[in-house]
Amino acid sequence: MGTQPLTEEEREQIVTRIAELEIEHRDLDDVIDRLILDPLQDQLQLRRLKKRKLLLKDAIARLRDRLIPDIIA
Repeated sequence: MGTQPLTEEEREQIVTRIAELEIEHRDLDDVIDRLILDPLQDQLQLRRLKKRKLLLKDAIARLRDRLIPDIIA
């Protein structure tokens, strides 16, 4: 309520940021997949990477939500 609609510039910035975060998310996915295959993988590092991946997923979802205008019911 009372929030201003996004300007076109703000929308473009959000779309760009989403793309950057999605690339980082995919890269982390690749790293995690490779680490899982390594029998001597560092479990702590693996947990940290998975946590970072979840944080990225949440950040992407929040940004996507900002792109959807509020609908007053």
